[in-house]
Amino acid sequence: MVSVQKLNCSWSLVATIASIVALVSVVQLFLFPSGPSFNFFGYNQVKDSCFLINGTNYCETKGKNDILQNKWQPLNARFPSDLHKAVVYRGAPWKAEVGQWLSGCSSVATPVKVNEQISGKKCKDDCSGQGVCNHEFGQCRCFHGFNGDGCSERQELSCNYPATEELPYGRWVVSICSAYCDTTRAMCFCGEGTKYPNRPVAESCGFQVIPPTEPGAPKDIDWSKADHDNIFTTNASLPGWCNVDPVEAYALKVKFKEECDCKYDGLFGRFCEIIVSSTCINQCSGQGHCRGGFCQCENGWYGVDCSIPSVHSTVDDWPQWLRPSQVNIPDNGSVGGNIVGFKAVVEKKRPLIYVYDLPPEFNSILLEGRHFKFECINRIYDQDNATVWTDQLYGSQIAMYESMLASPHRTLNGEEADYYFVPALDSCIITRADDSPHLNMEEHRGLRSSFTLEFYRKAHDHIIQQYPYWNRSSGRDHIWSFSWDEGACYAPKEIWNSMMLVHWGNTNSKHNHSTTAYWGDNWDEVSPDRRGNHTCFDPDKDLVIPAWKRPDGTALSLKLWARPRKERKTLFYFNGNLGPAYDHGRPEATYSMGIRQKLAEEFGSSPNKKGELGKQHAEDVVVMAQRSDTYYEDLASSVFCGVMPGDGWSGRMEDSILQGCIPVVIQDGIFLPWENVLNYESFAVRLGEDEIPNLVNILRGFNETEVEFMLANVKNIWQRYLYRDAIMLEAERQKSAYGYIKDWAKELSELSDDDVFTTFVQILHYKLYNDPWRMQQTGLKKETGIPQECLLKV
Repeated sequence: MVSVQKLNCSWSLVATIASIVALVSVVQLFLFPSGPSFNFFGYNQVKDSCFLINGTNYCETKGKNDILQNKWQPLNARFPSDLHKAVVYRGAPWKAEVGQWLSGCSSVATPVKVNEQISGKKCKDDCSGQGVCNHEFGQCRCFHGFNGDGCSERQELSCNYPATEELPYGRWVVSICSAYCDTTRAMCFCGEGTKYPNRPVAESCGFQVIPPTEPGAPKDIDWSKADHDNIFTTNASLPGWCNVDPVEAYALKVKFKEECDCKYDGLFGRFCEIIVSSTCINQCSGQGHCRGGFCQCENGWYGVDCSIPSVHSTVDDWPQWLRPSQVNIPDNGSVGGNIVGFKAVVEKKRPLIYVYDLPPEFNSILLEGRHFKFECINRIYDQDNATVWTDQLYGSQIAMYESMLASPHRTLNGEEADYYFVPALDSCIITRADDSPHLNMEEHRGLRSSFTLEFYRKAHDHIIQQYPYWNRSSGRDHIWSFSWDEGACYAPKEIWNSMMLVHWGNTNSKHNHSTTAYWGDNWDEVSPDRRGNHTCFDPDKDLVIPAWKRPDGTALSLKLWARPRKERKTLFYFNGNLGPAYDHGRPEATYSMGIRQKLAEEFGSSPNKKGELGKQHAEDVVVMAQRSDTYYEDLASSVFCGVMPGDGWSGRMEDSILQGCIPVVIQDGIFLPWENVLNYESFAVRLGEDEIPNLVNILRGFNETEVEFMLANVKNIWQRYLYRDAIMLEAERQKSAYGYIKDWAKELSELSDDDVFTTFVQILHYKLYNDPWRMQQTGLKKETGIPQECLLKV
């Protein structure tokens, strides 16, 4: 046995030494963290030293013994619920049964030993330099525009639909191009022969502009006529683009076409003159290069974010979730380092999550081929490669994915896993649907719901064919993410047994049809043969998770969530689209299922198109359509805040909680984030849609003790609606690569309560031992790391 504390060599060299020395049949290396840890100003991804149970702080040696000394008592006796039927665990009021199990069992969990498989299968031709080798299967993951076993086949992905006499560039599509088309990505550029060949010529940039017909009217675009005379001109007096020098343009010495801009990722500046980082999953974990959204991994690494080490990786670079490890290397590895694989024993706490390394068409290719840099991601990078967070509500899907990939609960051992996450990114496929000819929806009649259903079904078919795990539970231990407006309403019937992570918890108990006002997302027209007859949400198995909200350093520094009752002067507040009765309102009567419109009819505090206020408008009730410039400040100055749907879900719950306002939920039969596990009665008010006329009377009926109680609970749980873990992973990357410590990073590093991802893991742990189907399982039992009595239903 050889004990090694720090190793700065590759596994190939270790194998060589092992073969030569041959002291024993197995070399055991005990590896401990030697690189930088994900500890930013004291922030740790998983905190185990202290925990709150019903208001008592248990720390280290004291806590676990105190909890276990009465282990023969039932959990409901040891952790009784309060008057609101809640049990507080780590500051949050949970539904009693959940809170009791977490308090008595999850809090005392210990690590189990897991055999992680480090693989080394080779790929054909090393993927020809046009892909990444998945060393688990020896399969290539090809970049956008390449395919084949060795990624040697170049695809021809046209920017344009077939030409007609009337439309020489084909019918309009987002990728339409009158200049040079990069057919590996269906993207349009200036091309050779111009001063700036890699400058995008996206959409209207390359076509002639039709002037307004009257003052104040919008311009139009003639998609049948290229604008080459302008975009290719070298004449400074004409509005050019492909030969415009940025220095001269900024100095206003030359004209440029205003319709041209820098839409593609990886470029910054008004004239795309600065090459910056693109957005990739976990920015390739420091083990690869982000090429437009697809991680090109360094030798020895693979996975969507280059976080999986192969046998050819360097031990010092192993990720935190594989440390510390006891590694067994077989002595039959050749001197050339052709080891097929070896085991690394790592201690981990359950639940253990296996993340499928899907083919890139389900994730990386969708990111690499984006025609608009803000689509389906939560950040881009500025001219200094500093993070710019976006308001993209669907960015939660990326945040959850990134946290899962970097979590100590992740495992490479599918046999030992408790859950299996299928990373199919619907936030990308929906925003990219029909944006180029190879993603057309003709066979789906223009329905993105149908198009996306097929996307998920293909992912299901892949894991059925490639892996053995699905059939063992009929998919019940699998997790899928549906981030779009109506969540999993259009999930294919084949995957409905699984857990769905959604933002829209419609049980269909009242609204048993598609609720979106946008016809392209309507799922009513999807055949039951493909969709089945499932509901949109099943609270017994699914979870509604919070939407993405960008971290704002200024707002965080103001600590709006902690604003006391005496500074909250507005009784009720709602600011948002109120429908067709207001200027710039959504024209559809079905928008918000009519709920926002009913609220405005009763309590509108600003005039509608007819100059009318709501029938019951009051001085301390704000219901307005025009976006407030002080929106977050207004929320923090209110006691109660409205939470109602938009086109499906909206982000109003998160807005309320993050500003410390008590949510007033008005959407019958539709669950909100964590509502099937947290005790909403402790911090929110839920009203029936038919109670809207009585809204203000109901809210005035709460006494100050009840209001203070709910405000205090909102203050205790607000971080469970914030993706702090994923944000801090980015903060660590920025600090490590550039030394940046931005205001948002500093403010978040000072927070310590459980966030979205920690809450998610706690729920998975509870469900692992309490879901009825799991309790009925027989066969091989895995090491649990929890007391035996926690496996009993008490």
